[in-house]
Amino acid sequence: MKYKRILLKLSGEALMGNRQYGIDPVRLAEYAKDIKEITDLGVQVAIVIGGGNIFRGVAGAMNGMDRVQGDHMGMLATVINGLALQNALEDADVKTRLQTAIKINEVAEPFIRRKAMSHLNKGRVVIFGGGTGNPYFTTDSAAVLRAIEIEADVILKGTRVDGIYTADPEKDSTAVKFDHITFDDVLRKGLKVMDTTAFTLSQENKLPIIVFDMNKKGNLLKVVSGENIGTEVIL
Repeated sequence: MKYKRILLKLSGEALMGNRQYGIDPVRLAEYAKDIKEITDLGVQVAIVIGGGNIFRGVAGAMNGMDRVQGDHMGMLATVINGLALQNALEDADVKTRLQTAIKINEVAEPFIRRKAMSHLNKGRVVIFGGGTGNPYFTTDSAAVLRAIEIEADVILKGTRVDGIYTADPEKDSTAVKFDHITFDDVLRKGLKVMDTTAFTLSQENKLPIIVFDMNKKGNLLKVVSGENIGTEVIL
C-alpha cells in the first residue's frame, strides 16, 4: 500500500444514496465493505463525515436562523452520520471508535489525539464527529485539522465526481479533468476542492489531497494502492 494512514473525508450527501435526504443503508454497507477491504490490508483509516444530508448550518442561516445555533445543529448531524457508519462498519466486522469534538459521553468518546492514534495503531477505524467543535468551520476544515493531528499521509476526499475538473462536469460537458494539480494552480484557477480555510491549512502543512469517486466499487483500494485514480493535489 502506498499510504499507511489515511483520512477519508465523506460528504453527508454521499450517505443519501439515491434518496432525497437521510441515510441509505445500502450505500452505508457498500462504503463499509470498501473500508474493510483496505483495513484488512493494514491501512489505518480515520474518517470525517459531513452532515448535509440531515442539516446544514449555512442553509439555516440563509433562512433566518442564528448561524451559531445552525452550525451546532450541523455538528450534531455529523454525529448521527458517524453513528450510522460505525454501525455499518461493525456489521462488516470492522472494529471502530467514534470520537466527537463536542462531549456526548453516552454515545461517543471525546476527541483525544493520543487516544485516536492508539486506536489507529491497534487497527481500529476512527470516525471523527462534531466537526471542529466550533461554529463557522466546515467539516472540510475538521478533516484537514484531524489529518494533521493524527499525522495522516494523505486526505482522500470521496465524492460522486471522479476528480477535479476545469468546470463542473455535471453542468459543462467540455470540462477537462486534471490527473495532478498544484495547490497554487487550484487557487489561481478558482477551482472548488475544499473551502479556502481547509485548503490553505492543508497546503501549509504539506498534506496532499486526492479527490476521487467513492461510489465506484474498488476505487478506495486503488487510491491507497497508488493507482492514478481521481485527481491528486500536490505542492
